[in-house]
Amino acid sequence: MHESAIVAGIMRILEDEACRHGVARITRVRLQVGLLAAVEERTLSACFDLYAAGTVADGAELSCETTPMHGRCRVCGKECELTRRHFACPACGAAELDLSGGHELTIAAIEAQPQPQQGVRP
Repeated sequence: MHESAIVAGIMRILEDEACRHGVARITRVRLQVGLLAAVEERTLSACFDLYAAGTVADGAELSCETTPMHGRCRVCGKECELTRRHFACPACGAAELDLSGGHELTIAAIEAQPQPQQGVRP
């Protein structure tokens, strides 16, 4: 279960960013996950809830968006985006594609509440 290690890294980044930007609470984290990243979204979410407990991200929503892979057909030359694990050219049906991407996992967005300013009433 490598999701635990992934979430540990995400939490380090979130805590660093929260400190750097004066964030009181992180409310939402949006991830972009490559089609071949081999990440189980439910396991990732469960690990996130465990790691976030008691931190600036406690109670934050985690959402994952699958990012497509890019392919180029060796038969007809068509370039395409693949959004599912069916690696055939959409133009000619050939299964001879040069693929790129698909393994990335990035933090696309962090939504947060800022620290209240000293001396300012909400």
